[in-house]
Amino acid sequence: QVQLVESGGGLVQAGNSLRLSCAASGRTFSSYAMGWFRQGPGKEREFVAAIRRTGGITYYAESVKGRFTISRDNAENTVYLQMNTLKPEDTAVYYCAAALNPNDVRTTPTYWGQGTQVTVSS
Repeated sequence: QVQLVESGGGLVQAGNSLRLSCAASGRTFSSYAMGWFRQGPGKEREFVAAIRRTGGITYYAESVKGRFTISRDNAENTVYLQMNTLKPEDTAVYYCAAALNPNDVRTTPTYWGQGTQVTVSS
């Protein structure tokens, strides 16, 4: 069982940056691949980024590639999403997710956080 708690969301102007954090409970954090998803107003939830257990391999949606960076600190049981050059279309609730199988973390994660709101004004 893994519990995930996101933080760091807020209201920012377009072009600015935010860093989201996701703190995970439990002593097996390093066993999980971690991911970020988002759900914009009136949209379905979509994959944003993922990182494998050791952090050596990352994946990104095309819409955020080059602007967002996912990272993790296994000693702190935390995964981060650094979001730069934010756009109004990045406005969404951002969710942290975890899966033991790294192939699942981009599609069907096992565990989800409660989400944190990111609003980007133009």
